[in-house]
Amino acid sequence: MKIAVIGQSLFGQEVYKELRKDGHNVVGVFTIPDKDGKADPLATEAEKDGVPVFKFPRWRVKGQAIPEVVAQYKATGAELNVLPFCSQFIPMEVIDHPKHGSIIYHPSLLPRHRGASAINWTLIHGDKKGGFTVFWADDGLDTGPILLQRECDVEPNDTVNTIYKRFLFPEGVKGTVDAVRLIATGKAPRITQPLEGATYECIQKKDNSKIDWNQSAEAIHNWIRGNDKVPGAWAEVDGRKVTFYGSTLVNNGTAANGQPLEIPGASQPGIVTKAGLVLFGNDGKTLLVKNLQFEDGKMIAAAQYFKSGGSAAVELTEEEKTFAVQMREVWQSILTNVSQIEDSTDFFKSGAASMDVVRLVEEVKLRASSCQLQNEDVYMNTTFQDFIQMCVRKLRGEDDEEELVVDYVEKSINNMTIKMPHQLFINGEFVDAEGGKTYKTINPTDGTAICDVSLAQISDVNKAVAAAQEAFEEGEWGKMNPRDRGRLIYKLADLMEQHQEELATIESIDSGAVYTLALKTHVGMSIQTFRYFAGWCDKIQGSTIPINQARPNRNLTFTKKEPIGVCAIVIPWNYPLMMLAWKTAACLAAGNTVVLKPAQVTPLTALKFAELAARAGLPKGVVNILPGSGALVGQRLSDHPDVRKLGFTGSTEIGKHIMKSCAVSNVKKVSLELGGKSPLIIFSDCDMDKAVRMGMSSVFFNKGENCIAAGRLFVEDSIHDQFVKKVIEEIKKMKIGDPLDRSTDHGPQNHKAHLDKLVEYCQTGVKEGATLVCGGKQVQRPGFFFEPTVFTDVQDHMFIAIEESFGPVMIISKFKSGEVDEVLRRANATEYGLASGVFTRDISKALYVSERLNAGTVFVNTYNKTDVASPFGGFKQSGFGKDLGQEALNEYLKTKAVTIEY
Repeated sequence: MKIAVIGQSLFGQEVYKELRKDGHNVVGVFTIPDKDGKADPLATEAEKDGVPVFKFPRWRVKGQAIPEVVAQYKATGAELNVLPFCSQFIPMEVIDHPKHGSIIYHPSLLPRHRGASAINWTLIHGDKKGGFTVFWADDGLDTGPILLQRECDVEPNDTVNTIYKRFLFPEGVKGTVDAVRLIATGKAPRITQPLEGATYECIQKKDNSKIDWNQSAEAIHNWIRGNDKVPGAWAEVDGRKVTFYGSTLVNNGTAANGQPLEIPGASQPGIVTKAGLVLFGNDGKTLLVKNLQFEDGKMIAAAQYFKSGGSAAVELTEEEKTFAVQMREVWQSILTNVSQIEDSTDFFKSGAASMDVVRLVEEVKLRASSCQLQNEDVYMNTTFQDFIQMCVRKLRGEDDEEELVVDYVEKSINNMTIKMPHQLFINGEFVDAEGGKTYKTINPTDGTAICDVSLAQISDVNKAVAAAQEAFEEGEWGKMNPRDRGRLIYKLADLMEQHQEELATIESIDSGAVYTLALKTHVGMSIQTFRYFAGWCDKIQGSTIPINQARPNRNLTFTKKEPIGVCAIVIPWNYPLMMLAWKTAACLAAGNTVVLKPAQVTPLTALKFAELAARAGLPKGVVNILPGSGALVGQRLSDHPDVRKLGFTGSTEIGKHIMKSCAVSNVKKVSLELGGKSPLIIFSDCDMDKAVRMGMSSVFFNKGENCIAAGRLFVEDSIHDQFVKKVIEEIKKMKIGDPLDRSTDHGPQNHKAHLDKLVEYCQTGVKEGATLVCGGKQVQRPGFFFEPTVFTDVQDHMFIAIEESFGPVMIISKFKSGEVDEVLRRANATEYGLASGVFTRDISKALYVSERLNAGTVFVNTYNKTDVASPFGGFKQSGFGKDLGQEALNEYLKTKAVTIEY
């Protein structure tokens, strides 16, 4: 179909692109003239494609169509006019000319909110439903027959920008293109707009957006958000016109501590708090405003209202001066109408628009990836000098948006300076333990102390649980919109990614993980986990259930998935950050609050995580981190009456004790990921090279400190000797050494006590008659290094065949060819059932074996391939409950059934 696109903006650009993708012939684009030398995005896109572009300043003069303009339009031969977003008056001679007429996109559910400020009025009126209409143009104002409508929920704190980005823009583009498809297939309806419910409101401009304080808090909130960002709701404050942005409703009864601010006409003074400006409606209820803008265009955080003069200017280093020069060039490329960018040049007064803000933010990311700007930062620092000062402060880590005091331990290592918190993290603050008690955390590479870490006591546990309970029951987290919760969790993942090299370095020196593995797996998968569960926040839902009882009455039964409350999480030392992420991400996504005890020997990445969680904006009390002993901290969490769920990863012995304590105390919900002795069966028809490579990984990955490590390999007798020979050849190639060395394959064991147990474990194997092929002893060098070890001729009754080593020890047993069921019996003859594996080219055999292996995870022709979307957990004495995947959410949710008779 031949189409004329009449309109402008990024929205018009996207509609144009999608129409061309659909195979339509866009015969002309009619848009607005260039502004300050810059073409509209729609014009830029069409010109790039060689489509004729017309930039008429007007179509009519004194109400009459301009003949020359109409003639140029008609010459295109358009069969349909599509007006995705158009600010010009188009004459009826153009509207009615095409064979199929003209269709217009309008951002409201017509006939409600006709006019140019439809989105504003949707919010101002507090509509619960919003959406858009594609209608047939007529000679009225948004009165033509309806072709297509789509609706969405309006969230309580939506602004024009958020609802536009979330729904009206992306779905509006799709809807407009779908409307054209209906026309092309002859299926487009023409539904007369009803008279009932029709409204028309005026265009929102600055002079009619003044706030009326004599109304409820919700009405004031709706007025502010309905005018955010354009034109901006304003009021007189201290004799100045002040515009209010970023309004949210505040829970009733929330006490506000801060400095009063007199606002003429308001029922009572506002209160400037650390969170922003608290305002009151005439009903005594409250709202919170985040940002304020003055008449000169300067925007500030509302919390900074009484801080006169702001911070002193920072003096730039040579590197920062180079960055400033680069940014001056960026400003110049955006503000093409400005001859020279001065320190006083104002971004917006020089003609910049909202799409220029997006470009500027992205340009900064390209030149300084650690400087993560928000659009808001540009609006609050409009002159070039203020903008550079803000960027430099962020690059230095001096951005004081959140007042977080951290007593860092700093170390220059791995070509960077790492900054490590070392105190307990309770209720959003780093604090000393009761009595100032500390202990030393040890670097397993050389056995030296890294730093002193606060050692939590019972009173600290009680404080942390109380903070978590208050955050859940009274704080904003418990009442937060799920999508907003997801955004915070996603922001936390972004911060973790920005600090991934620092996190990986800390993980290496605290746990002995090889740096490259720490970067990819320990930290990389942690980031992926938080991003995955951030996406689940607004997708947790119940179901509607038909019931048959109590007829003939009509009944409705539905279920709700609700957060449990305060959750305790106790994690091990082998993957300190990743184990935190696997449990905490699902816990937070479900809406709970957390008190987490990291392993006493590896607390540092958990404490760094606490810092990043605070900087991401997670409210106080949502995350609490308590380094300490299991006997004290872990036990108190198991016993605490206000903890309603405990998630544990660790040994079966401790898991049983925790389960008993949780039952006796208050019947807590429990999930346990415990010990394993995972069997790996290698058949003679396997891909030998892959089986060797993956078999090595199944045992030696993360120096054997891996809960799903293959604790016992069953190798078919016909290939046994060849397999062992190849394994030994590969072991000889492994480099044992400093985990921060990029070429290191095998780092130190986590701590001295574990190293000693490995030595004892191997000595036991030798005493029992197993053949020690290689390794079996500590490496003679500083630190806690243990040689990669291989045992063969291991019989089923031996200690090393039954118990896991949790170290780099490969246990190999033979099985006879053809005895598939017998090797399955031997593989399942264990009290553990965490993971398992099989290598064979025979798909029927692989499926047969995988069905009969009694383990929570079965790997076929691979190993260690975990993913954030796949559930992870064991059977038998390897525990119950799942980490990762959708199923993990159920561990941190409770199901409520509601039945209504009507």
